[in-house]
Amino acid sequence: MTASTGHVIGGARADGGGARIEVVNPATEAVIGSVPAGTSADADAAVTAAREAFADWAATPLAERVACIRRISDGLAARREEIATTVTAEMGSPIKFATQVHASVPVATSAGFADVLDGGFAWTEEVGNSLVVREPIGVVAAITPWNYPLHQVVAKVVPALAAGCTVVLKPSEIAPLTSEIFAEVVAEAGVPAGVFNMVHGTGPEVGEALAAHPGVDMVSFTGSTRAGRRVSEVASGTVKRVALELGGKSATVVLDDADLEKAVKLGVAGCFPNGGQSCNALSRMLVPESQHDRVVELAAAAVGKYAPGDPTDEGTRIGPMVSAAQRDRVVDYIRTGIDEGARAVVGGPDAPVDKGYYVQPTLFDQVTPDMTIAREEIFGPVLSILTYRDEEEAVRLANDTEYGLAGAVFGSEERALSVAKQLRAGQVDVNGGRFNPNAPFGGYKQSGNGREFGRFGIEEFLEVKSIQR
Repeated sequence: MTASTGHVIGGARADGGGARIEVVNPATEAVIGSVPAGTSADADAAVTAAREAFADWAATPLAERVACIRRISDGLAARREEIATTVTAEMGSPIKFATQVHASVPVATSAGFADVLDGGFAWTEEVGNSLVVREPIGVVAAITPWNYPLHQVVAKVVPALAAGCTVVLKPSEIAPLTSEIFAEVVAEAGVPAGVFNMVHGTGPEVGEALAAHPGVDMVSFTGSTRAGRRVSEVASGTVKRVALELGGKSATVVLDDADLEKAVKLGVAGCFPNGGQSCNALSRMLVPESQHDRVVELAAAAVGKYAPGDPTDEGTRIGPMVSAAQRDRVVDYIRTGIDEGARAVVGGPDAPVDKGYYVQPTLFDQVTPDMTIAREEIFGPVLSILTYRDEEEAVRLANDTEYGLAGAVFGSEERALSVAKQLRAGQVDVNGGRFNPNAPFGGYKQSGNGREFGRFGIEEFLEVKSIQR
C-alpha cells in the first residue's frame, strides 16, 4: 500500500509542495499515509491539461478507447487483493466485504461499460430528416466519496473515458489511497497524458474550484445531499451539467405474505454492509402490525450476528466507522432515537471497544414516522422498525421521505412487484433480487439526478446534436 501520494496532472506526478492531509486507519487510529492538500491552482492546472487532451481523445477510434477500458478492468482484477487490503486499512470495511465488493464490483462494472460499447451502442440515429449524433460532453470533474473509494471512482471515470471525455478526479481526502492504485492502473492501461488527471484535497478547496471552473463541462458528484446542493449552487454559475448521487433513507417493505425469515435476514443484511455506510442502506423496515413481534424477534437475532471486530479478520462483519467524526455522528443519532422514545432492542450508544471508531450495531423498535432516526440519513449500522396497517399505508410510509434512492419489497411475486412499482425510488429489489452492475443506479427526489452503470452511465457523459438534412 502506497503511504505517500501525489496529484496526477497532465500525465505527471506532483506532490503539491505544501501541506498534506493525513490518512488514518479507523480501526487502529494510526496514521497510515498522507496526500497533498491540493489547491485551486492545482485544480486549474488539471483542468487545463484535460482541456488540452480532449480533442485528441474524443477523436480516438472507439475500438482504442474500449481496449483501454478493458485494460483498466484487467488491471484492477490483477490488483484485487491489494485494493481490498487498502480499502480495509483506510476506511475500515471488513476484508471479506472489501474483497467481494469493493475490489470486485469495479472489475465487473468497468468490463460492463466495454461490453455496452462493443455490443453496438447507438452513437447516431435517424429521426425524420435529422441525423442525431451523440458526442462526448467535454471535461468532466468527478468528485467521489469515501464509503466506496474505488467503486464510485470507476462508476464515473470509466464511462466518461469510454464516452470520449477527459477527466479530473477529486477523490475523498478521508480514504484517498485506493485512488492511487486506480491512477497507476489507468497509466499502465495506456491512457494518454492529460486524459485522466487527479487532484487530492478537500471539497471546499478543490471540489468547489472544479465545480465552478469554466473549463469544466460537467460535474459528477457522489456524497451527501447537503454537499450535493452546494455543488449544484457553485456549478450554476457556468450552467454546466451536474449529475448527483446523494443520500438515502431506503425502506424494506415486508408484506403480510412474505417469507418472514428470509425478508428479515436480507433486510438486515441490506442495512449493515460496509458498517451501514452506504447511500442505499435499507435503514427502515416496514412490517405489518400483526407480524411485528415475530419480526422484532427475528431482527434482533440477525443484528446480534453483526458484532464489531477487527476488519482484517475474515470473520468480521462490522468494522469501525470511517472516522471519529462519523462515529460521533452515528452515536448522536442513536442517543436521539432513545431520547425521542424509540426502544433500542439491540445495541445502543456505548462504545463496544476501547480503541478504534466503532459503534454498536443498533436495532430500534417503537419507531414512529416523525422521529429523527426515521427521517434522516444516519450512515451507520442503525435499523428502525416501523409498523403499518395495510398495503396502502406501507407504500405511503416508504415514500414519506425526502429521499428516493433505493428500496426492497418482500412478498408474493405479483404483490411485491406491484408495490415495487409504487415506490418513488431509483432502484428496488424484490425478494432479494441481486445487484445488477449494468442496470441504472440513481435516485429520485433529494437522492439526486442522473444514472450510473451500463449504457445509462455512458449516456450521462454525452451531448446530443441534431443535424437537419
